[in-house]
Amino acid sequence: MQNPNNTLWIKSPLATLDPACAGGVVIRGNTIVELVAKGQTPGSQIDETFDAGEHVLLPGLINAHHHFYQTLTRAHPVALNKELFSWLTSLYPVWAKLQPEMVEVSTQIALAELLLSGCTTANDHHYLFPQGLEQAIDIQVEQAHKLGVRVHLTRGSMSLGEDQGGLPPQSTVQTEDTILADSERLISRYHDHAGGAMVRVALAPCSPFSVSGELMKASAELAEQHDVQLHTHLAETHDETAFCQRMFGMRPVDYLESVGWLNSRTWLAHGIHFNEEEIGRLGKAGVGISHCPSSNMLLASGMCPTLDLEAAGCPVGIGVDGSASNDGSNMILEVRQALLLQRLRYGARKITHQKVLEWATKGSAACLGRDDIGELAVGKQADLALFRIDDIQFAGAGDPLAALVLCGAQRADRVMVAGRWRVTDGAIEGLDLEALKSRQRKLSVQLR
Repeated sequence: MQNPNNTLWIKSPLATLDPACAGGVVIRGNTIVELVAKGQTPGSQIDETFDAGEHVLLPGLINAHHHFYQTLTRAHPVALNKELFSWLTSLYPVWAKLQPEMVEVSTQIALAELLLSGCTTANDHHYLFPQGLEQAIDIQVEQAHKLGVRVHLTRGSMSLGEDQGGLPPQSTVQTEDTILADSERLISRYHDHAGGAMVRVALAPCSPFSVSGELMKASAELAEQHDVQLHTHLAETHDETAFCQRMFGMRPVDYLESVGWLNSRTWLAHGIHFNEEEIGRLGKAGVGISHCPSSNMLLASGMCPTLDLEAAGCPVGIGVDGSASNDGSNMILEVRQALLLQRLRYGARKITHQKVLEWATKGSAACLGRDDIGELAVGKQADLALFRIDDIQFAGAGDPLAALVLCGAQRADRVMVAGRWRVTDGAIEGLDLEALKSRQRKLSVQLR
């Protein structure tokens, strides 16, 4: 473990996303204090040097949408070969059986998988609070602290059960008073407004088909009051559009505006089925979009119009989505999926490896309302991912940065969060990964 008071030079990486730091970056404490040009040496006094000559250096990847608990139900037999609504109705009864230990272990698994793939900041959208699981977000905060990962945890919610015309079973929904009271408790207890925050809380009613309009409005008011972000699923499928038209008499973006969510405090998961006029409104409002390519392909939901949204003014980030619709939590692989899927829509000239890496770093940071992460720049947090390209899939590769995406990098060699090495030589500091995987396997059997 490096001395947190020392000044560290990560020297002369093989390649970087930003040419300004081709000679490396200098870190003091939890902050980047200097960028070093190619062939130059730092102006700062250096206590330690790490030679990155065999590594591609990136800002830490930022996951803008996930459901950690779903790592327990990957490739679940009841959910195979289904699209979103039938997939959800198959899995809701399974997820209703979640227990506190399952949240603990699945959170560790998801965060460990993300860390190993070069991810330093993770959003989780947890919206299931059956009886006995009221402390789910508290459990997640504890696990993130143990692993040293930066997190944006959302207090999700479902209030519109089957009896009220929604999709979730009644055992998984809560009253609106309960949801709002717990949202205030979590913001008060855990949300850190300061720069460099390791934990932030956002409010995240699950979707138009699982919460009431009243809860959406109240959540927007609470977010404004406490200056926190808002998050939800929107425009993921045509079925959702039909549901909104049937239940509310309007399309999803109109519904979003009607409940006070059409503003820069909001970021949305998926954002696929917008028309041109809606894209313009979203961009003007500065609403963020988390593109989830693997999930969108697996559930056959469609393609997010990323470049159109970005041109209109929307921040665009990348999320792995839940591990029951991916079925993984690997951010660097998700970057590759974004490149491949978006090239089908926009072509190879417009969707470059640099573009998708920027979505997974600076773009995701903007979705989360962060200006202190997502870049290798002076004053930003020292969140870094270093990848070797000596595995068999890179043999014969030319451009190292392009190879990271095109050749399918899977695992980071080193990962730093807030100036601390959390992954060294491909292993997470202080974690018995084999024991953790064993616990996860045993718990997942209880959900089959």
